[in-house]
Amino acid sequence: MQDLVDMRFVDKLMDQGGQLAVEYGPRVLAALVIFLVGKWLARVLTRVARAAMTRAQVDPMLVGFGANIVYVALFAFVVLAALNQLGVQTTSFIAIVGAAGLAIGLALQGSLSNFAAGVMLVFFRPFKVGDYVEAGGTAGTVDQIMLFTTRMQTPDNKQVFVPNGSIIDGVIVNYSGNSTRRVDMVFGCGYGDDLRKVREVFEQILAQDPRVLKDPAPVVAVNALGESSVDFIVRPWVKSSDYWGLYWDLQEMVKTRFDEAGLNIPFPQRDVHVHDVKQAA
Repeated sequence: MQDLVDMRFVDKLMDQGGQLAVEYGPRVLAALVIFLVGKWLARVLTRVARAAMTRAQVDPMLVGFGANIVYVALFAFVVLAALNQLGVQTTSFIAIVGAAGLAIGLALQGSLSNFAAGVMLVFFRPFKVGDYVEAGGTAGTVDQIMLFTTRMQTPDNKQVFVPNGSIIDGVIVNYSGNSTRRVDMVFGCGYGDDLRKVREVFEQILAQDPRVLKDPAPVVAVNALGESSVDFIVRPWVKSSDYWGLYWDLQEMVKTRFDEAGLNIPFPQRDVHVHDVKQAA
């Protein structure tokens, strides 16, 4: 008798399972197809949008940020379409998502502030992709501005992801913002050296280097009379891309030309006197 009851229960479950499979199986399958195809299509359309913005010569910073927004919007539409295929009332679902979004928004204020900061970076454009900047506690070349973070490439080839909020809330130094930069350097010579000869050496070095701009004219002047040296300021103007090259080459060239001209670059020296003190017997 018990076996008969169990068999009837199993048959009933199988009948109900079959009815559910017949009724909801096509919906589930269709929803899965919509989700997978829609996700793939969202990626394709995002790439198309990115390519279209690139062909239209849109700023690379806007291209990356806009492509991220396009993908998120399309993916959200795909999710809603899949849920609608399952029979979920999307209107009620949107209301529920809105209420949940408010609660999540309160819990994720930092992330939302980073998103708002990203919008401000795109709108006000304190820098663009390819600029070398110092912001958010780090320095590097801007690679991409995303929804919540900005990706930078450091000179030693490390990727750094900086929250957009940290960038917009702090000081931003854009070293590539202008086409030209001034190289500020200080060199010392000995008090016994001929200052006019020292000045001529600096002026000759700057005149012979094609990277030094004629306008604005470079500045060579005595800046200070130090404890052991006469300090000259040497301030040539160069293209921003030539800054570090000239900075390093000028250091070597000054030392070489000083040696050839018999000029001195003072360095701190200290005389130590040792006294032999004999103790009284």
